[in-house]
Formats: sequence, structure tokens, C-alpha cells
Amino acid sequence: MYRTHTCGELRDTHAGENAILSGWVHRRRNLGGLVFVDLRDRYGITQVVFNPDVVENFEVTELLKYEYVIRVEGKVREREEKTKNSGLATGTIELMATRADVLSEAMAMPFEIFETNKGEEDEELRLRYRFLELRREKLKNNMLFRAKMERYIRDYMEDRGFMNTATPILTVSSPEGARDFLVPSRLHPGKFYALPQAPQQYKQLLMVAGIDRYYQIAPCMRDEDPRADRSPGEFYQLDCEVSFMTQDEFFMLMEPLFIGLTEELAGKKVLQKPFPRIPYKTIMETYGSDRPDLRFGLPIADVTAWAKESNIHIFQNADMVRALVVSGGDRFTRKEIDDEFTDLAKRAHAKGLAWTKIVNGMCEGGIAKLISKDAFRALCETLSLPQENSILFFVADSWKVSCSALGPVRQRAAEKLNLIDSNSIAWVWVVDFPMYEWNEQEQKIDFGHNPFSMPQGGLDALKTKDPLDILAFQYDIIANGLELSSGAVRNKDPEVMYEAFRIAGYAKEDVDQKFGHMIRAFQFGAPPHCGFAPGIERLAMLLLNESNIRAVVPFPKNQKAEEPMTGSPSEVTDKQLQELHIKVVE
Repeated sequence: MYRTHTCGELRDTHAGENAILSGWVHRRRNLGGLVFVDLRDRYGITQVVFNPDVVENFEVTELLKYEYVIRVEGKVREREEKTKNSGLATGTIELMATRADVLSEAMAMPFEIFETNKGEEDEELRLRYRFLELRREKLKNNMLFRAKMERYIRDYMEDRGFMNTATPILTVSSPEGARDFLVPSRLHPGKFYALPQAPQQYKQLLMVAGIDRYYQIAPCMRDEDPRADRSPGEFYQLDCEVSFMTQDEFFMLMEPLFIGLTEELAGKKVLQKPFPRIPYKTIMETYGSDRPDLRFGLPIADVTAWAKESNIHIFQNADMVRALVVSGGDRFTRKEIDDEFTDLAKRAHAKGLAWTKIVNGMCEGGIAKLISKDAFRALCETLSLPQENSILFFVADSWKVSCSALGPVRQRAAEKLNLIDSNSIAWVWVVDFPMYEWNEQEQKIDFGHNPFSMPQGGLDALKTKDPLDILAFQYDIIANGLELSSGAVRNKDPEVMYEAFRIAGYAKEDVDQKFGHMIRAFQFGAPPHCGFAPGIERLAMLLLNESNIRAVVPFPKNQKAEEPMTGSPSEVTDKQLQELHIKVVE
């Protein structure tokens, strides 16, 4: 028998009982002939006392080193009052050892597992030895939290009649917004499977099959570049779809899940219930982003009319002029404005960032000399400006740039002024996305979101309206600046589908070749249906206040989409390539 108890479960009530513990040597101390070992497993730590008069093989204590795996037999006893440790769950008891055995030795660690005062170790080193880094308390607790979160989600879905259904991992390549990972077929030379970017088509086909409430925690594979909130290559999502529900009914069904995860599991506050539902155009114009952080205010204002009347030359030729008023922003230095705020605006394609401070009821710095007294008075009326201790940021550009360039400026200002409550989550539904967008690179109209979405106005809108004016029944669920999921009311009408793809440049033959199976399915009685797919890793990031997705992934890839621990991706043998009828071209 390796153990009768875990290291984290022993309490006063176990005093007097015999116990067997197994775990890792967390710390060893020799005090006056007695040897003390803090023994650790994933449940916690128990202090073990080795007394040479009691332990039958006391000599083994000389072998016990950091991170050795050992098995200890002994009797639980209550600690003396002065030695109790209130900071430890097991701090009122200890195990008096009678025997110990070394189950596994450990080499010297490549980095300290616990209690290191050194700077953060090189990430490549930590990823190479991720199995050691996972022993660290914070990372281990993140994985435990993620497991609890997934269990909570499954219980919620099952309790509401959702059916857990697996969908294929080897599927067909389709244009869904990212590059596919292709898998060559040995049995069909020259043909390829694709790993699923999402189970999108399958879950719609399940609706046609009569599975009116489907879900799974699904693996999704996309050949995308890594970033802080996106795992390269693979991630998981709560994939779900329902039949016979409107968009609003679906929102009402799913909101309690996010409220429960926030309040019950993470112990945080939901800022607003029910969640706000804000159109895409409104949220862009007000917050400068389609995934804004709404834990603070700082709305953006349209000052185009004022700018045109002000005769300020730098505003004259712009389509739109927008302003952001930041109370308390007068403390920002010129260096901060130039190096941080202006840089953020330029990264969002603005030509620059105009600014001025309001101090004692007057403009100071930046473009202050360009603003006349009358123009300043008119601006104060337009924006209801505070009379002091604030800064105004302006962007003059197209509609899109004038919005999106001030979004990151707004976020950075809130961070610098400590306006963000880390214990709150501001959930919001963003609705009414444009069905199409202009692809500047290819100079053509393209789908703005999911191509299988239902256009508002149906076939008539597709045939009579400017494509860039058509809205779709598409929505995102956003929280604290993170996009958790996109979703939509789905297109189930073959005629509407053909027309929607035609506008985006796909001939009927292209649609039949790529999505013929869906067209066929929709001809045999397709119910109205909708759904979404929140990202599991992003959801865990959000609830844990983590800033990098690697903190919630057991074995993540690095910033070059490599896994240093296993050496993935790796080369394969010529024989393997020959079997798959593939030649590597250098």
C-alpha cells in the first residue's frame, strides 16, 4: 500500500490514527537529532517528524533530498501549541514516522520549484521542463481551477438537456477564417483531411438531425500566429448549438452559466445583470473596440461638427474627428503621451494623436495654441468638460480609424489611473455585426464574421441592399476586453446561402463543392438554430485574472508555435513521407 491519506487532508480529527503518506520532499530540516520533512502532494503539505528512537530505518533520512518521492508510515499526532502553523491547512498536526522508503530519486532541478528569490527563469527553460513547472503552487492551482470550471460547465449543460456529442477530428478543408492544418491521406494519395477549426458544420448538421441541444468541449486546430490570449495551433471551446430559439432566448439560456462561473466558482462580481446588448456600431463609436473593457467609463465622443467649425487645420480633411476625455489625465507626462499613447494610436493606423490638457479652466500643451477661446467654449459645451485636471485626446481619420485608434488609448489611460476593478467582470453581448466587410488587401467584399450566419432581412436584403450596409444575426460575448466567443443565428436556407456566398465572390459551383453536404441537409427540413463557442482557455484566463494564455494550458507552445518539451514540430523520416506520397521542397 502506497498511501492511506493524502498530504493535504490530515486534521486534528485524525490524531492517534496510523497513516501512510506518499509524496515529494518539499523541505528537509535537521534539528538536534530530529529530522523534519515537509511532504507534499497536489492536495497539500504535511510535516513529518523522524525521531531516531522511533523510526526503524532512520538512516534513510540521510538520503532524503529535495523533490525525492518517498513513502512514510507513522502515527498522526497534534502539534504542540507553540509549533502550530495557522498558515497551513494541516498546520495543527504532524506525522510521527515509523518507517520511510525512497520511491524515486531526483536529479538537481534545472530551476527552483518553490521559494525562489531569483528573477523569472527563461520561459524556454520552463517550457522544456513544464512537468516540473506544473509542481509550482500557482500553476497547479490554475490547472485545478480549469478542471473545476469544465466540470461546472458540463453539469450546467447536462442539467439543461444538452447532449454531449463528439464530432470528427479528421474532416474537410473549408474557408473559415484561418489556415487549416492539413493531414495527408495514405489511402487516398493526393487528398487531404483537415483538422477542424471548429465543429461548425457538424453542429449545424446535428440540428438537422433533430439533436436540438448539442454541446461538447471541443478541440479546435487553427494555423494562427500566437499571442497573449491565443494558443498557437490548438485550443478548446464550449461548442454548443440549439434549435427553435431566437437570439434573445439563447442569450437568456446561457447568461446564468457565465454568472455562475463568475460568482460561484471565481468569487467575483458581475458588473451588470442581465448583460448589456450593444450594437457593433455603437460599441465601436463609444469605446473604440468591438471587445471593450466596460469595468470603467471613459466613453469616446464624436466632435466632428465642432472640429469643422473650429478651423483647426489638422482636423479639416478628416472624415471623422473623435475625442476622449480623461479626468485626472493632466498628470500624464509629455514622454508618456508620445511614447505610449501616441504609439498605441499609430499602431491602430492613426496618423497621429492630438491632445491638450485642461488646467484651471484653460487649455495647456499639445494643440492648445490652435484652439481659440470661442472654440474652447464650444468644446466645453459639446463634451460637458471638467474644468481642470483632465486631458483630451483627438483622432481625425476615417470612421473606423477614428474609433479603433482611441480604443487602446482609453484602455491604457484606465490602467494608468487604476480605474479597473480586478474583482469585477463586465459581461456584454455585442450584436448587429456587419454581414460583410471590405477586404483592403484583396480589394473585394468578404464575410465579416461566420459565413453561415443569417443576414438580417434575409434574401431580400442580400438582393436589394449595399452589401456593406447589411447586418447579420451575429453576436460576440465579451468580458473585460476579452472576446470569449462569436456566435450567430445560422443560415438554413440554400437560396439565401448561395446568394450570401455569391456576394463574397463564390460561384454556385464553389459552394456546392465546399458545402454541398450542408446544402443537401438544408433541403430535408432544417430547423431554425443558433449557437456559439466560448474559448475554454480564455474563460479560465478571465476568471483567474491571468494575462497570458500559457498560464492556463498544461503543456503550451511557445511564441514560435513550438513545444520545447517534446520537440514538436519535428522532422519525419523519408519512409513516412513516401507512404504519404509527399516530398519536402526546400
